[in-house]
Amino acid sequence: MTLRSRWLAALLGAEVVSTTGSAMTALALPWFVLVTTGSAARTSVVVAAELVGIALFGVPGGTLLERLGARRTMMLCDGVRAPLLALVPALHWSGMLSFWLLLAIVFVAGAFFPPYFGAQRVVLPELLGEDQALITRANAFLQGATRVTLLLGPAAAGVLIGVVGAPSLLLVDGATFAVSLALVATFVPRRRASAPAEEDDAKGLLAGIRFLLRDPLLRVWSLAIVVIDSSWQALFLAFPVLAYSHFGRDAKVAGWLLAAWGLGALVGNGLAYRLSNRDAVALTSAGMLVEALPLWLLALSLPVAGYASVMLVAGVMNGLVNPSLHATFTLRTPVSVRAKASTAVLTLAAIGGPLAVGAAGPALDAYGARPVFLAVAAVQTVARVGVAFTGLRFRLARTRTPSYSR
Repeated sequence: MTLRSRWLAALLGAEVVSTTGSAMTALALPWFVLVTTGSAARTSVVVAAELVGIALFGVPGGTLLERLGARRTMMLCDGVRAPLLALVPALHWSGMLSFWLLLAIVFVAGAFFPPYFGAQRVVLPELLGEDQALITRANAFLQGATRVTLLLGPAAAGVLIGVVGAPSLLLVDGATFAVSLALVATFVPRRRASAPAEEDDAKGLLAGIRFLLRDPLLRVWSLAIVVIDSSWQALFLAFPVLAYSHFGRDAKVAGWLLAAWGLGALVGNGLAYRLSNRDAVALTSAGMLVEALPLWLLALSLPVAGYASVMLVAGVMNGLVNPSLHATFTLRTPVSVRAKASTAVLTLAAIGGPLAVGAAGPALDAYGARPVFLAVAAVQTVARVGVAFTGLRFRLARTRTPSYSR
């Protein structure tokens, strides 16, 4: 199996289509709540509802993925999320959408994200094997597709919100999940890697979390990802508020800022593809630390171009680091527990998200975006120092361990 396989092209196509819709929703949904309620705090509650769904159902999602396999899990998640997202504008236009009903819909949609995310990781070694360089390049392709959508989606959403309105974009997002379902069902093979006999350590809902907490490298990296991903949620929530309050309520500004991050990440994915033969632990450790540095500039009073430049640089580093990070997590995890561990990573990362956006919402109402940017930079720097220190120490210990021919 090679990277020229038709199934990988279909998987890339499904990612481009569905994630473009999701990227538009990432701006359209908070903008919709912000405009209809005028409250950053209520907007943060809606964002938090999705994260709570991810956190609560991440662990059961690993068991679902283990039983269904990657392909069927992706199809199930797309099949559920398509009508859910379309339900929001339908209820809004009929005058039946209450705030609590919106929270319920977003919560359920979030619950189906962990098994889909885990399936994206599991499907690669299922069909490509266990080669680290090959998996890293495939991850670079998949994340590159995602970054294209993060470039196009927010920019398009910023323009289209002013033309057709935020509810219509949510309807488009629902349609993209249906297209993704059709691509995966048609082109991604049904075969799976032969599953080993389940070991005692692989049994139970918490098997993935138990493995991550026992592994000396992944334990620290997982805890750091909880902090980093949680703070990203607060950062991305602050951009619509910044555009709304400081740049003339112009949704295009928020779209440009998110798109700048997507463009940078796309460039970084290209670099990651070229560097796929390098040591993944060393690349992740160094890159994660550098990625935090430009975020400190967000706390300054900048023009739109300044904010966009900062996010462009941060995106480059994110795109460079993530393929090697995901390859390390995937291949360091035994096949017997890989499905549960892959969703456990997302579950751990989502745990702090509701707390982060819940705190960010009132802070944005009271103080604006810049204090939130400063807090994100500080938190991420501390977490990334932990990632770099642990990774480089692990690599040093590995190089000092003598190898013997077998």
